Amino acid sequence: MIVKSIKVKDYRNAAERVVLLAPERNAFVGANARGKTNLLESVYFSGVGKSFRTPRDRELIRNGAPRAFIDVAAEKLGTIETVRIVIDREVNKRVAINGLPITRMSELMGVCPVVLFCPDGLKIVKDAPADRRRFMDISLCQISKTYFSALSQYDKILQSRNKLLKSGGANDNTLAPWDELLADVGAKIIKSRRGFINKLTPIASERHNFLSGGKELLVLEYEGARGDGVDEIKTELLKKFAADRESDMRLKYTHTGPHKDDIKISVDGVDLRAYGSQGQQRTAALAMKLAEMRLLTDVLGTSPVLLLDDVFSELDVGRREKLLDSLDGFQSIITATDKTDFDGFDVNIVEI
Repeated sequence: MIVKSIKVKDYRNAAERVVLLAPERNAFVGANARGKTNLLESVYFSGVGKSFRTPRDRELIRNGAPRAFIDVAAEKLGTIETVRIVIDREVNKRVAINGLPITRMSELMGVCPVVLFCPDGLKIVKDAPADRRRFMDISLCQISKTYFSALSQYDKILQSRNKLLKSGGANDNTLAPWDELLADVGAKIIKSRRGFINKLTPIASERHNFLSGGKELLVLEYEGARGDGVDEIKTELLKKFAADRESDMRLKYTHTGPHKDDIKISVDGVDLRAYGSQGQQRTAALAMKLAEMRLLTDVLGTSPVLLLDDVFSELDVGRREKLLDSLDGFQSIITATDKTDFDGFDVNIVEI
């Protein structure tokens, strides 16, 4: 997929702006606080229906304006796809694909696929398991509307089970039907996530080998209920729910399930979540993002747009060049403050 144009109106600090993009490397270059990340964020929003910087959509509307607009046009598999998003102060956001309004956000998933790496990208490695689960979920939601639906369903069931636990009316009989529902949907989520990590690992290892100059071996492992098939995983989850029932009732929340799972990220046998240097963590996170690009391309049949926000400030010159070398064959958008960072590379420079 190639994003041809971005148009924003009353979005963040932009009254109105139109940007035309090249098929491969693009760079938004300018001083800090000029709006480079805002434009990159608008592309991300068109892909997943939300910002990566705030959960409050109304913060994206320019001061004094009643609403903001994002219009993205992309060429995918020989046709032009358009996404229009209207963010309003008074009502919920509205999304239209090729001029037709959608009623469920799942309909947006996969239309304009994106992969993001930003300074917060290190959270994939060094922060809480929730950040690693989010990494898997955003990718899988773009790959599969069924996964998106399962994730939404699981969250609703989990909320109901936790509400029962907090009410004081939880016992073996009242929890049993919720355990069954939670295990049924949770097993499907875990199977999808484990399959995703199994496919991602060799690609991430290869990308990490390139970025590190062949010095280190990266390994990813999904940590959750055991089992290869849905039935095996469901059985394991039901056992875990039963084992944790007493503590669940005492502490009034659900202790186990895919909402608690994690990814183990290790280099040469060292768990980077706890012991890796910042340089190792950064390289592993970037390798995972580049692997995500390849995997989504293989599954979707078209490449996502790679969004790299302020990445160069975190990389030495050698790794910057290796990163730029690895961006052939698909579209990327990079934000930077200095256009000389791209000397020697074919890059469409957009000065902001």
